[in-house]
Amino acid sequence: MLLSLLVTATLGLSSLGLSSCAAFTNDSPAASGKVSVVAAFYPLQFVAETVGGSAVAVANLTQPGAEPHDLELSIAETAEVSQADLVVYLKGFQAAVDAAAGQATGEILDVGPVAGLEETGHHGHDHEGGEEQESSEESGLGDLDPHFWQDPLKLAAVADAVADRLATVDPDHAADYRARATDLRTDLERLDGGFAAGLRSCERHTVVVSHDAFGYLTRYGLEFESIAGLSPDAEPTPADLARLQGLIRSDGITTVFGERLASPKMAQTLADDLGISMRVLDPIEGLAKATTNEDYLSLMRQNLAELQEANQCR
Repeated sequence: MLLSLLVTATLGLSSLGLSSCAAFTNDSPAASGKVSVVAAFYPLQFVAETVGGSAVAVANLTQPGAEPHDLELSIAETAEVSQADLVVYLKGFQAAVDAAAGQATGEILDVGPVAGLEETGHHGHDHEGGEEQESSEESGLGDLDPHFWQDPLKLAAVADAVADRLATVDPDHAADYRARATDLRTDLERLDGGFAAGLRSCERHTVVVSHDAFGYLTRYGLEFESIAGLSPDAEPTPADLARLQGLIRSDGITTVFGERLASPKMAQTLADDLGISMRVLDPIEGLAKATTNEDYLSLMRQNLAELQEANQCR
């Protein structure tokens, strides 16, 4: 009798396990006939969803509210990367994603060479005490600035590459992918034109930001001074803060910019000490919980408006 009960219980548990697997499979991209795409962080999700349209199912490894620099993957997320039809990531930016991508069986797109990453040059701000150097080495990118999506034209190049990879995975929809990439490029070129025109005539050209995420915007005539380094966790030294205070006073800067995903404490303290405003300039590395109804284009337009107001652009 006991043996009979054990067998019955085991079969019951097995049935539950099979039912759970079946339910998961039915919800999977493969079961729905969609191409499965894994994007490492938000700007890549935005591109993959825009270019892929209804033919793809995109999973973003960096959830809203999470800071992508410090991403760790669960076992399930690692498996998702390994099984995806296409993985879109930036090699050297997130070590956990690099490791998972090395086990992927589908197409892999490292967007760094496509975007054409540029050297940071610290954007005019050399930190003392080795914090900035440590941050760069930990990122795996050396002196290369990972925040390429701040340049809309670099993101357009990534969109073209995503379309090409999707066309390889799913040739039946190749023309649709490339058409959507062309449409996105038009939107991004329009955004680029808006930044160029909107920042052409400004009273000030120096912007103080929370961390060094805006270097690619210098081609619009601005200079960025960061409180932290390439990583928002890099702590400034007292000498860094004293230099920034002197710069703010001498240049008549009225605004210090914090951000949504990282703590605004340092930016707020600096602004409070000098009696000036603290506003938000979004690096768009990921979506905050307050911006899940926004997208890359709307957030970039918000950034432009903030820069215009802070620098008295006409």
